[in-house]
Amino acid sequence: MFKRMLRSSLVVFALVTLFSISSAEEGMWLLDRLDQLPIDSLKAMGLKLAPEQIYDPKDGGIFQAVVKVNGGTGAFVSPEGLIITNHHVAFDAVQRQSSPEHNYLEHGFYAPTKEEEFPAIGYDVYVTESFQDVSQKVLSAISEKMSDLERYKAIEKISKEIIQECEKGKDVKCRVVSMYEGSQYYLFTYFKIRDVRIVYVPPNSIGDYGGETDNWMWPRHAGDFAFLRAYVAPNGSFADYSKENVPYHPKTYLSLSTSGVKEGDFVILLGFPGRTRRYENCFSIEKMIMHDYPKDIQTRKDLILILEGASAEDSSTAIKLSSRIKGLNNYLKKNQGMLEGFERAKILEKKIEEERSLAKFLNENPKFRKIYGNILSELDSLLKEYRRFEDKEFILDWMSNYCVSLDFASTIYKWSIEKEKKDQDREPGYQNRDTLEIKQWLKDAQVNLVPSVDKKILIYFLKKAIDLPTDQKIEAIEELFKGMQGQGIIQILEQFTDELYKRTKLGSQEERLKMFGLSKEELKQLNDPFIDFASKLEEEKEKLRERRKKFSGALTRLKPKLISAYAEWKRHPLYPDANGTIRFNYGTVQGYSPKDAVSFRYITTLTGVMEKNTHQEPFDVPPELEKAYRKRDFGIYLDSLIGDVPVNFLSTNDITNGNSGSPILNGRGELLGLAFDGNYESISADYLFEPKITRAINVDIRYVLFILDKVYHKEGLLKELTIVK
Repeated sequence: MFKRMLRSSLVVFALVTLFSISSAEEGMWLLDRLDQLPIDSLKAMGLKLAPEQIYDPKDGGIFQAVVKVNGGTGAFVSPEGLIITNHHVAFDAVQRQSSPEHNYLEHGFYAPTKEEEFPAIGYDVYVTESFQDVSQKVLSAISEKMSDLERYKAIEKISKEIIQECEKGKDVKCRVVSMYEGSQYYLFTYFKIRDVRIVYVPPNSIGDYGGETDNWMWPRHAGDFAFLRAYVAPNGSFADYSKENVPYHPKTYLSLSTSGVKEGDFVILLGFPGRTRRYENCFSIEKMIMHDYPKDIQTRKDLILILEGASAEDSSTAIKLSSRIKGLNNYLKKNQGMLEGFERAKILEKKIEEERSLAKFLNENPKFRKIYGNILSELDSLLKEYRRFEDKEFILDWMSNYCVSLDFASTIYKWSIEKEKKDQDREPGYQNRDTLEIKQWLKDAQVNLVPSVDKKILIYFLKKAIDLPTDQKIEAIEELFKGMQGQGIIQILEQFTDELYKRTKLGSQEERLKMFGLSKEELKQLNDPFIDFASKLEEEKEKLRERRKKFSGALTRLKPKLISAYAEWKRHPLYPDANGTIRFNYGTVQGYSPKDAVSFRYITTLTGVMEKNTHQEPFDVPPELEKAYRKRDFGIYLDSLIGDVPVNFLSTNDITNGNSGSPILNGRGELLGLAFDGNYESISADYLFEPKITRAINVDIRYVLFILDKVYHKEGLLKELTIVK
C-alpha cells in the first residue's frame, strides 16, 4: 500500500512540477496552480492582476463572479445578481416561456422591473465556493489487489462519503471529480441557485444571427448574449421560485470595458469547459472515428428530420421542439467537423506515432519498462473487450434518454429500486440529495412534452434495435416479435408503441410525481405499460452498467500510469482535461489562416451584419438595427481602428462546449466579451490543440452595449451595469 501511495504521490508531484514551467497558451488550468504560471511573462503580455486577485482560497477573487449556467457559463455583472451569458445558453429558458401568441424567441424579451422577470424554467446557477485536493483520501481507498469492479466501487464509496461530509448541515452542493485521468481527485463546493429569471434577450435575428449556416463558422456576426438574474430566499439560502425571494448578492461582479480589443491584445478566459480528451490513446480515437461519431451523426440527422417534420405541421409544436432541434444541429455540425478535423490534422496517425515513440522510450529504460511497459497493450485489450457491446449500448442509451416518456419511466422505475437501499449504497444520482432535482425535472418537462413526436422517436429506435447484431440483441424488444419475420415485425412494433402511449399515465405531470413516490411493487401493480417496458429494459441496462463499472475501474488503474509515463517522457506541462469544473486560460486576440491564400481578420463589424442581410432567416436583420445603422449614431461603441461598431472577435483561448458564455477579460479583469463558439477548422481541438488555427469566437461587449443603448434603448438595464473605458 505504501509503495502504491508513494508512486501516486510522485505522479502528482511530477505533474505539478511540470505545470510550473508552462508558457503555452494551450491548456485549461486549475485555479489553485496560478501562482506557478510564468507570471512575469504574462505581465509582459498585459496581465495586471496578481494571481490572488483571480483566485484566493481565503478571500475569493474574480473567479467567484463566474458561474455555471445550464451547461454553459455566465458571469455576475451587478450586485443585484444580474448574470450575462450567451443567447444560446438562455435559449431553452426563453423557449419554455414562448408561445405562438408571445414568441419571445423571435421578438426578444425585456423585463423593465424585477417584478416582470420571467422564471427560467429548469435553470440552475452554480457559484463555486471552494475546491480542494482530496487525492490522498480517495487513492487511499484502493489497492493493487482489488479487481477492477472493486476499484470502481471503492472510489464511488469514498467519493460519496466525502460529499456527504461536505454537504452535512450546509446549504451547498458538492462534487468529487478526477483530474489527470484519475491521478488526482478534487472536491468542489457550490452554492446552487434554483430561482433563475429572464431579464433580457435580444430577438433571435440578433442573438442567433446566421443560425445553423454560420454555426461554428468564421466570419461570424451574432449578438450572442442574454441577461438572467439569480434569486435566493430572504435569509440568503437557495430556494425554488417564489415571489418572496430576493436577488442574490454575489461576492464580486465584473465591470464592462468599452476600451475594446486590437490584434495582439492579451485576454483572460474563465469558464466551465465540459469535456476534452487530449490524453486519449489511439485505440479509443480509432473507435471514435470508426464507430462513435459516424453513428452519432446519422442518428442526429434522422432525429432532426423527425422533429422538423412535426414542426412544419404546427407553430406551437415548432416552438416546443426548437430547443431539441437546435441542440441536435449544434452537435451534428460539431461531430461532422470533428471527423473532418481528425482527417485534416491526421490525429490518429499522430497519436499512433506518438505512442510508438513513447513505447520506444519506455523500453529503452529498464526502470520505466518495468513500471509502464505493457500499458498500451493493456489499454488496447481493454477497449477491444468493451467494444463487443457498443452497438447495443448506443441504442439503449439514446432510446432511454431521448424518448421523453421512456426516460420518465426508466428514471421512476430505477428510483424505486434504489430507494430500497440505504442512501449511501445507492447509485450516484439516486440519493436523497438528488430528490429535488428529479422532481423538478419531472415537473418542468411538461412544458415541451409532445407525445405524438415522442412516439415517432421511440419507433425509430425500436426499428434500429431490430438490426442489432445477433450477439447484441435487446431481449425486452426481441420478446415482442419472437418467431416473426419481415413486415410483420414492424407492425408489431407500431402496435406495441400505440399501446404504450394510449394506456400510460406518464403524460400527466401529476401522475408522474405520484409514481415517483411509489415503491417498486406499487409501480408494478399500476400495470402502466411504459413502466413495465422500462422494468424489462432495466435488466439489460444493469448488465451494461456493471460492464461500464468494470471498464471504468480498469481505466482508473491504467490511465494514471499512462499519464505518468507521458510526464516522464515529455518533460513539459501537462494540464488536466476539461471535466465541467472552473478553469483559467489566457491568450491573445488574433486572426488565422485556415488554408493557402485564405486569411481571416480578427474582428467583424456591423457593416458585415448588413452585408449578410437577406431579410430572410437566418440573415434577417431586425428593422430597429437597420435604423440604428443608417442613423450612424455609434457613440462610444465605434472602434476607431476599424471605423465601425465591432461585433465578434477571435482569440487564441482554449475552449470547448461548456465555455459558452465564458467572460473574456482584459489584463485588469474587466469584461471585453463573451466566448460563444469555436471555429470549424479547430473543432477537433478537443483531442489536439493546434495553435495556428484554434480560435475562440467571442461577442464584443461593445456590440452588446450598442444593442442595449442605441438600438433598443434599455436604459434601466444599462444603469445597473458598471461600464468603464
